[in-house]
Amino acid sequence: MLLAIDVYYKEQTAKAVGVLFNWDSAMPEQIIIEHSTGVEEYVPGEFYKRELPCVLKIIGQIKLDSVEAIIIDGYIYVDNDGAFGLGGVLYETINKSVPVIGVAKTSFFRNKETVTELLRGESKNPLYISSIGYPIDDAVERIKNMKGEFRIPAILKELDRITKE
Repeated sequence: MLLAIDVYYKEQTAKAVGVLFNWDSAMPEQIIIEHSTGVEEYVPGEFYKRELPCVLKIIGQIKLDSVEAIIIDGYIYVDNDGAFGLGGVLYETINKSVPVIGVAKTSFFRNKETVTELLRGESKNPLYISSIGYPIDDAVERIKNMKGEFRIPAILKELDRITKE
């Protein structure tokens, strides 16, 4: 089982959604929703401070030992020297108990060497894949082969839709 998590913000509130699924799933097997108030302001380079508490609320609702990997909308590293972004901080926070895979939709100029670009479907815009605790080549191949014909795998597109509704 895999867990993908995304968070949507509106002013000082956040809606975090987690979906449990298998690599070959097109739809979630289970959906977990948590709402938060008093969310930190966004600080460039320290996004994890805003997002991590919301992500941990989702993780608190599942048994981590049943999860093969956690997929986040974001990066493991924020630069080429290995400084942690949300994914790396999450991995450390959960005591390296579950690998974390980052699937980002936009490039980040400082971490070109710590991500692998992946083109899916007929899109000319890549996804930016990073991982920790999970071999990057395997992570890229798994994301590449997820259900869905388009750039964003079907399960991640559904997660985004649920998060924003």
